Amino acid sequence: MSLLEIKNLHTYFDTRRGVVKAVNGISFKVEEGRTLGIVGESGSGKSQTAMSILKLFESNQYIAEGEIVFDGKVLNELSEKELLKVRGNEISMIFQEPMTSLNPVFTVERQLNEVLILHQGMDKKQASQKTKEMLESVKISNPEAVMKQYPHELSGGMSQRVMIAMALACNPKLLIADEPTTALDVIIQAEILKLMNDLKDDFNTSIMFITHDLGVISQMADDVIVMHRGKIVESGPILSIFDHATHPYTKRLMAAFLRTDISSRRDEKEIEEDLFSAENDKFDFKNYREFNEADSEWYEVSPNHFVACRLK
Repeated sequence: MSLLEIKNLHTYFDTRRGVVKAVNGISFKVEEGRTLGIVGESGSGKSQTAMSILKLFESNQYIAEGEIVFDGKVLNELSEKELLKVRGNEISMIFQEPMTSLNPVFTVERQLNEVLILHQGMDKKQASQKTKEMLESVKISNPEAVMKQYPHELSGGMSQRVMIAMALACNPKLLIADEPTTALDVIIQAEILKLMNDLKDDFNTSIMFITHDLGVISQMADDVIVMHRGKIVESGPILSIFDHATHPYTKRLMAAFLRTDISSRRDEKEIEEDLFSAENDKFDFKNYREFNEADSEWYEVSPNHFVACRLK
């Protein structure tokens, strides 16, 4: 059953140079109890998709078209007051930089308590007890000491554990994680990913995991959508995408993920040009750089695995 359904979403920015189509007509679903990975390079529209769901917009940003349906509610039709009941309570978000996402002038305890008092109606004593329990749930061994600390006293990994505890404090139905391990070293990254997988089951939540790293996606996601220039170019179950990547852009991401030796990195430009001009045996992509501007159709490569293309 779908917990979140995005229908033909268009999110635009008004700028001095004209309208920027950050998200340009995407549709997808997040199923209950599953993790959807959203992958793509910087500027592909991944984070703006997440911001659109919660309407965390800049002053010049707006939803031009489409629907965001969460648990039966059309979020983009809710008032700001109604959205406040959803943000942090039913949908929570973990941001990219754990070191800067926490307020530097308040202790960990005060920041988690504020979430619980605001969204759950707890008193200060109840909130402090719940804060301790949440820090224990993210494998912080000395929660009482950490509760009294300020963000600058925490390591990157510890800060991210606190952010995860804060995001899950109200037991949300959907957790949006926007590049949550980018600033962490590989060992801490692996620990955080395992922790998130464990907590997903413990808290019975769905996850929308945003990243540019296919290695992270391979560990976290059940389903994947690949974004480029504000559009979805390929979507499907994780194993199908990894085994049968079809769109040229997805193939390029896979090639970068699998490429490990120096000589292949030096040949990157040649590989890129061959890839972008290549014709697949099922599809005619023509000039890839113009592909996303053209009308496209979805082709089902295998069950639930779709690629945006024009058929021969």
